[in-house]
Amino acid sequence: MTTHTRPFGRTGWNVMEIGFGAWAIGGQWGDVDEAQAKDALRAALESGTNFIDTADVYGDGRSERIIRDVLKEWPGPRPIVATKAGRRLSPHVADGYTRANLEAFVDRSLANLGVDTLDLLQLHCPPTEVYYRPEVFEALDVLVTAGKLRHYGVSVEKVEEALKAIEYPGVQSVQIIYNIFRQRPAELLFREAKARHVAIIARVPLASGLLTGKLNRNSKFAADDHRNFNRHGEAFDAGETFSGVPYDVALDAVEAIRPLVPVGTPMAAFALRWILMAEAVSVVIPGAKSREQALANAAASQLASLSPATMQALRSNYEQQIARHVHHRW
Repeated sequence: MTTHTRPFGRTGWNVMEIGFGAWAIGGQWGDVDEAQAKDALRAALESGTNFIDTADVYGDGRSERIIRDVLKEWPGPRPIVATKAGRRLSPHVADGYTRANLEAFVDRSLANLGVDTLDLLQLHCPPTEVYYRPEVFEALDVLVTAGKLRHYGVSVEKVEEALKAIEYPGVQSVQIIYNIFRQRPAELLFREAKARHVAIIARVPLASGLLTGKLNRNSKFAADDHRNFNRHGEAFDAGETFSGVPYDVALDAVEAIRPLVPVGTPMAAFALRWILMAEAVSVVIPGAKSREQALANAAASQLASLSPATMQALRSNYEQQIARHVHHRW
């Protein structure tokens, strides 16, 4: 499979535009056994993926350890592994983002991943106040100087948080929800990030499965699946589940999208290709719980560009059905 790469900000890295999101192999997406999880990751690597995104809280370190085990046996070039820190804090408050706490989280991730240096550490959707505390970013600079991090970035909920974060010169990347149902980042953030050569990681690209076109009003989710327990933000930000769009509204919007998808193209691949139409996006990180899903995700990179008419139709659908529910919240 031909791999299409993009520069990752000013790091000097070139990453395949379809990465591997490792939340699902850690937990909160229903049961995924370890052998299946490892096979999904191996399939992504075999397809050319060279960027993996995880976090220390995904399965309480399970995701990081699965990545460690697979990479230990992987014969090809080592991919870039991005992880995240901060959500282990309890309570999860700005005052917890101290140098000592961050270093402890980093040390744990280094052990979980079996490495001496983390490629990329991202603050994991911290409280908004953290972005207004220069000492937090100074602490990350110290960890880079100490050799524990190569680079650092942020994972954010809101566009405003991202715009503040990229004012700090050490921030190399911003991870944000961007998909057909969450279009606001393209309006200002992408332009500003591009001007500063900051990488953009697009997460939740399929709106928690909605943009696969396979969910319906009778779909059932396991008790430990966030699509069951976090629809209204009960456990973490509501925008992480179905992109914050009310489920019934989203299902109607999916039906309006369906006629725009070329015959023979899976809707999931179409949705990923839409994201890649944004030049500012460095990598998109769909999750996969199986080999088949991982290979299907990677194949989206091969699709032809979407036509201006299709892009406009998707924008109109967003403005008419979705924007009022999400645009000014995130």
